[in-house]
Amino acid sequence: MRRSRRQRNGRGGGSGQRGVRVAFAFAVLLGCVMPLVGGAAAQGPRLPSDYKTLSGAAPLVVAKGGFSGVFPDSSQGAYSFAMIASAPDTAMWCDVQLTKDGVGVCLRDINMKNCTTVDQAYPARTRTYVIDGVQKSGWFVSDFTIAELQSVSLTQAIWSRTERFDGIYPIVSVTDFRSLVMPSPVWLNVQHDIFYKQHGLDMRNYIFSIKKRVSMDYISSPELGFLKNISGRVGRKTKLVFRFLDKALLDHSINQTYGSLSSNLTFIKSIASGIIVPKSYIWPVTKDNYLLPSTSIVTEAHNAGLEIYASDFANDRIIPYNYSYDPLAEYLNFVNDGGFSVDGVLSEHPITASEAIGCFTKLNSNKTDHGEPLVISHNGASGDYPDCTDLAYHSAIDNGADIIDCPVQVTSDGVLMCMSSGNLLDTTNVQTTTYSSLVSVVPKIQPQPGIFTFNLTWADMNSNALKPKISSPASGYSLVRNPRYTNQGKFLKLSDFLAIAMDKDLSGVMIIIENAAFLINSLGIDIVDSVTTALSAAGFNNHPTKEVLIQSKDSAVLVKLKQKKTKSKLVYTLPSGIGDASNSSLKDIKKFAEAVVVDSKSVFTLSSDFIIRQNSLVQDLQSAGLALYAEVFRNEFVAQPLDFFGDETVEINYYVQSFNLSGIITDFPKTVRRYKRKEKHLTYSGTSFCCINRV
Repeated sequence: MRRSRRQRNGRGGGSGQRGVRVAFAFAVLLGCVMPLVGGAAAQGPRLPSDYKTLSGAAPLVVAKGGFSGVFPDSSQGAYSFAMIASAPDTAMWCDVQLTKDGVGVCLRDINMKNCTTVDQAYPARTRTYVIDGVQKSGWFVSDFTIAELQSVSLTQAIWSRTERFDGIYPIVSVTDFRSLVMPSPVWLNVQHDIFYKQHGLDMRNYIFSIKKRVSMDYISSPELGFLKNISGRVGRKTKLVFRFLDKALLDHSINQTYGSLSSNLTFIKSIASGIIVPKSYIWPVTKDNYLLPSTSIVTEAHNAGLEIYASDFANDRIIPYNYSYDPLAEYLNFVNDGGFSVDGVLSEHPITASEAIGCFTKLNSNKTDHGEPLVISHNGASGDYPDCTDLAYHSAIDNGADIIDCPVQVTSDGVLMCMSSGNLLDTTNVQTTTYSSLVSVVPKIQPQPGIFTFNLTWADMNSNALKPKISSPASGYSLVRNPRYTNQGKFLKLSDFLAIAMDKDLSGVMIIIENAAFLINSLGIDIVDSVTTALSAAGFNNHPTKEVLIQSKDSAVLVKLKQKKTKSKLVYTLPSGIGDASNSSLKDIKKFAEAVVVDSKSVFTLSSDFIIRQNSLVQDLQSAGLALYAEVFRNEFVAQPLDFFGDETVEINYYVQSFNLSGIITDFPKTVRRYKRKEKHLTYSGTSFCCINRV
């Protein structure tokens, strides 16, 4: 789920022309606001390559219902945008349904209740049928003529997605679909041939009737009997592909389960040239959503002479935790990193599949180049491990961070340590320990009750009872991080953190200082002097290559450091939500800081989760000569504006292409490092997004 979705507001079927205008506006937004999307890295012709596909060509991207992750499935907007924002040879998928008068239309489901406004146009025409052995109620395509469907428009079938484009687009006929998506390859999927026969409609005859008008590059079906009936009659250039459903389900056309058919691929080869399988056929998962070892079905299919396509890809679903909520990583595991290549992927966000295949299957071998923008960890690799633990920091380093960060907290016995919050209720299991009685309100820190690091000794912090707790900022959307490691890892002293950083291939460290006034006035601890002393003792003051950044939202901290003539780079944290900066405030910042940290969302104005305006903040800051670090970049699809399609790589690319960033602060250093390691730039050409070689 992305966000709680409002009840449909009764918008009727808007005109197709209005739909064209909306799609165009969205495309312009991408072109102007996002030089961006490398996302849609162009694949170019599917020529022989190093891929382990059956033909050796790059895997095919199949846009399921067009760009249905944003627009209503099978709408003009979805198909048009998929052609703009995907590789040039992306195949366009149409689920073929038949109307009462035998006209083929593209609709994701034979039951229209969740993907159209049919309930508003014909509220009394519900029916109940048995389809593939299951009783279903709703509004069925076969009960309406094509003329009647003219008053019905398309809606987003996944209710957690944006409803911005609902009620705009009419239902598209198969013949109009062909014209709409030219010159892209056409993929027709026929799901319910048996049901249509039971209602006096003949899908086989319909396919034959349009074959001279509609070039059909691929025809798929989960009914092997249907494919057998049309085999040899649709033309040699049309590939027939058998679509596997859940292994326990029955293909009623031949009365065999899909599980049994998966063990008889040579039989399928006698009818079809390829198969489609759900992702789990290839990479099964455990009950707690972690990957199991891959199966051998890709190899078995290729050995049988069958192409194999993987289905069920979408950026806004919960994917196995091994991928760290990074959809690009999942695609790569099917086309490159898993030791094999599927021949294609079915995606509701084809932009990500395109960039995976076009730009990220070959990466620069230089793991860390320490060039800007720097990859800066946020509480270590906190997307995968509890904040500021040894596991989080070592993971950040292994994943290619240039700089690791330490938010400094203090224990009651004066030990400096790294922890994302001084309130242990935020970062540990303290509430379930004997230390829970230490809860208090410290107004100068926060108005809510808390249990703070300065309430415990360092020995208390390392007791067996107290455990770190992984942060899950999107837990309100049921998106939790790496559950197997929820309470794993050890807390680190600042001195231990600095020793790790000194020993590793890093460009430096970022030290965050907060609550300095409270610490000196209430506890008698001068945190600024304590930090500078620790840095000196660790050898950072005179190190020839290790850079020290000291960050604070407290200008007095940075002023004091400036007066001490520290060699560290001073970084001021701007308030969240600031949209611009006055000349006078910029001059003040320049007096005590060389750089600023800005909330990544402050550079935009949003409406309904879409960007409607880019604010002047970045331009103001850079005009003043301040280096810019942006935070916090997160992989979870709810963490980004909808313009980035639930793909963190697309968001990163936008910031890199649009702003002269000095650093990207992220919970997931691996994702940013992979972006920096790509061998091709991502750019927007005016008609499509593509990869170009580095200059």
